[in-house]
Amino acid sequence: MADRVLITTDDLEQAVRVNAALEQAGFDTAMVSSLDDVRQAVRGKQPPPDAIILTGGLHESTARRLLAAAHEHGVPTLGLVEATDEAAETVAHELGLTDWLVKPADPAEVTATARRLIERRRLQQRTGILGESAPIQEVLVKIEQMAPVKSTVLIQGESGTGKELVARAIHDLSPRRGKAFIAVNCAALPETLLESELFGHEKGAFTGAAERRLGRFELANGGTIFLDEVGEMPAATQVKLLRVLEDRSFFRVGGTQPIQVDVRVTAASNKSLKEAVALGTFRDDLFYRLNVLSVYLPPLRERRSDIALLVRTFIAEFAKQHDRNFHGITPDAQQILVDADWPGNVRQLKNLIESMVVLAPEGEIRASDIPRDIRERTRILPVRIAPPPGAAREIAGQELEFIFRTLVELKMQLEDLRGRIQERPSERVEVIEVGTRDPGLGTRVVEASPDPLAPSPEPQAVIYKPGMSMSDVERAAIDAALRETHGNRRKAAETLGIGERTLYRKLKEYAID
Repeated sequence: MADRVLITTDDLEQAVRVNAALEQAGFDTAMVSSLDDVRQAVRGKQPPPDAIILTGGLHESTARRLLAAAHEHGVPTLGLVEATDEAAETVAHELGLTDWLVKPADPAEVTATARRLIERRRLQQRTGILGESAPIQEVLVKIEQMAPVKSTVLIQGESGTGKELVARAIHDLSPRRGKAFIAVNCAALPETLLESELFGHEKGAFTGAAERRLGRFELANGGTIFLDEVGEMPAATQVKLLRVLEDRSFFRVGGTQPIQVDVRVTAASNKSLKEAVALGTFRDDLFYRLNVLSVYLPPLRERRSDIALLVRTFIAEFAKQHDRNFHGITPDAQQILVDADWPGNVRQLKNLIESMVVLAPEGEIRASDIPRDIRERTRILPVRIAPPPGAAREIAGQELEFIFRTLVELKMQLEDLRGRIQERPSERVEVIEVGTRDPGLGTRVVEASPDPLAPSPEPQAVIYKPGMSMSDVERAAIDAALRETHGNRRKAAETLGIGERTLYRKLKEYAID
């Protein structure tokens, strides 16, 4: 069945040219002249169109209402923007267009763009990555770009944003789509089992290993492995994962023969791995290996314009699943959901919709059906379960640990500096005063609490006096170093912090014997 595209006739000449190109490309097209016609096409008994092309009038109120209706039903929109519009991208973003082209637009380019938008919508329907907002469209574009290649992908975002959906979408669009997709939650397995789960084990490798077992990497051979919550992986397993990423080989637990695999790795984390690297809980070399390609999934509060579409989709899904004659949601109830904070993101919204579809008495979600904490926009703080007696208490987060370690290192540096000063108690320290107002002042020699029993050394020569140039200062420093080391040029170079060859060049430059 041909894809159906609606074309507005605000710019009739452009609409006719685009319509002809789309028909020639095999699309089922319809040219509509008024907002009512478009609304009827979008909201009528027939399935909504696969795409809408707005040829003009984008700044009029009718266009905004049309875009709202299209957004409500998840229909992608392509706007043709006037060349005289400044910051066309900003205009398109404010209007909520899925994509845009500048007029006069080439009909062939319009056709290709419409086809791409329709294919992207099908990708959303297949993968469940719903939304027409700019952040989600950017994610979809990245999925299309990353899917055909073999590179490792790191997906980051808060819990409940749909990281596994993105990983599955990349796999489904890749040449490996016919092979296995293996998901592993690294946080759900204890350290003692994770290595065996990932790489397998040989018979007798440990107590209870009654037979050889293939690991997830072997099971994913030829396909894709998805490592969820990779930031929770223990340090020892991180080292083995790094080897797999480098040469696609590993050893089973208790094995002696390397095993080669052809597997694409996608990983996900709900916390910043850069911060974990800074805290020392995640290997920096492993982070660089994983972060070849990256996708960031925004939290739901950063794409509120998608909430209404998500709510309608979930209501229809659960009404069908639970065989409920459900009418929908009232406008005030929907606004409450749009304004909520959603710390659990899409997962929290989806679970809430399911409960309300099952429990709402009137077959419609009303404001009174929404839980109080959502209505009042209050966050439920996580409950910390007290550890059993004798268990270690976690009294601080990783940030406090990082600060503590930094302070310890600073204390060690200060103690080292104090020790070096105490080892040379009779030394005199020169204070070079640059830019003093009194031309008669040069350097001041400050006593460093000399030991009364130690012999007083000769004061060092004055290095700086007002009016000296930098070359004069450099020559005086070399003279002082040579006198202090009794003419030993190697030691003088070490004192000055330069190489011997540099010192010889300076001696020749300043004609110092």
